[in-house]
Amino acid sequence: MDIARGVAGNGVTDVAGNGATDVAGNAATDVEFRQLRCLVAIVDEGTFTDAAHALGVSQAAVSRTLASLERALGVRLLRRTSREVSPTTTGLRVVAQARRVLGEVDDLVREATSGHAVLRIGYAWSALGRHTSTFQRRWAQDHPGTELHLVRVNSATAGLAEGVCDLAVVRRPPEDRRLDSAIVGLERRMVALAADDPLAGRRSVRLADLSGRTLLIDRRTGTTTPDLWPPDSRPATEETHDVDDWLTVIATGRCVGMTAESTAHQYRRPGIVYRPVRDAEPIAVRLAWWHDESHPATQPAIELLTALYRND
Repeated sequence: MDIARGVAGNGVTDVAGNGATDVAGNAATDVEFRQLRCLVAIVDEGTFTDAAHALGVSQAAVSRTLASLERALGVRLLRRTSREVSPTTTGLRVVAQARRVLGEVDDLVREATSGHAVLRIGYAWSALGRHTSTFQRRWAQDHPGTELHLVRVNSATAGLAEGVCDLAVVRRPPEDRRLDSAIVGLERRMVALAADDPLAGRRSVRLADLSGRTLLIDRRTGTTTPDLWPPDSRPATEETHDVDDWLTVIATGRCVGMTAESTAHQYRRPGIVYRPVRDAEPIAVRLAWWHDESHPATQPAIELLTALYRND
């Protein structure tokens, strides 16, 4: 990050102190990033001369910047002799905090400017099932310049509304009209049962087999509702908001669950079996994104996922 950036971003001052103060106009108490970078450089390099070389400025500019920081804080930060420079006790604490602050700022800048270099894909429960690993490997091979991150966020938009991802894997149409989506594939509906459940011995089940059971659902992100059954044969329901809790309750035999096939591939667990529900419609897998802020890698991601699902 350029050492000339002001701490509040309201004004710019070069390392020699020539430029504008921030909008508060309170230069006596405001600490700037350039001052912190200068302090850390002096401590790391050991001398004002070497710090000036590392920062690409004059030694006089380094001296003035440090002096302005000490005036702003009202404390002495460095002990200076003809042979060495060392932090005071207060200076050691300030340097440690300055490193943390500067590190966070650098992280912020990377986050804000890495748009094309990183693609973050959010998902609520089960990502892409058996295609998850293949998608990650193929993406790394075909798009080495764009790093892929998968992020689990149990929300209706799988992280889009929260601002933690660029694309989201969702399994129902987004309700927010500001979001666009594209169907990349279809998945079977599966019922999750305790391993000792009477239905676990079957190769598949029907919706009617589950009508007298208690169905564990996630209304916020799930794809299953009582509306899948006729009004006179709908199962009782209980709610959960986490896939691990969902599996834990189902393993007791008290409830059953219905989910997309991807969950069966991604969450295999002792005591749980999955069986296809042969008369239930498949679930559409979608990629969703903000209508006015699509990531440059959106179309390649859609194409790769569509190809993977097409080859099922």
